[in-house]
Amino acid sequence: MPIEGEYEPSPWEPIYEQVELYERSGGTEGTELEGKPCIILWTKGAKSGKIRKTPLMRAESGGEYAVIGSMGGAPVAPQWVHNLRATPEAKLQDGPVLKDYTVRQVEGDEKARWWKVATDVWPSFDEYQAATERVIPLFVLTPQD
Repeated sequence: MPIEGEYEPSPWEPIYEQVELYERSGGTEGTELEGKPCIILWTKGAKSGKIRKTPLMRAESGGEYAVIGSMGGAPVAPQWVHNLRATPEAKLQDGPVLKDYTVRQVEGDEKARWWKVATDVWPSFDEYQAATERVIPLFVLTPQD
């Protein structure tokens, strides 16, 4: 079932501006974070019920995507992690394509395989994990179609 609701932009200006550029251009601009490809993850707020949109590194394999709750190695997970745990469905925009996805948090061998996919794009994920005591969560998004 697709997530729906009112969109509430991020209060953090760089996030808001990147999402706005990505969407305004139809996914042709704002498609990189620090020189690497990115996607826009839509989640439903666990408390507010509002749609939240977050640019994240693009880690794709076989039509599925991994999203990593690193927050740069901070001691707490980003808010979107809590949103996905509360509502394990999302939308994801990759360039001009916007689709609905089912979300699952992965562990063990599956996490290790996806971690490799993600670090091939953004090697700093390994540094982020080393910088924090928490286990950084990894979610796999599978298209609902």
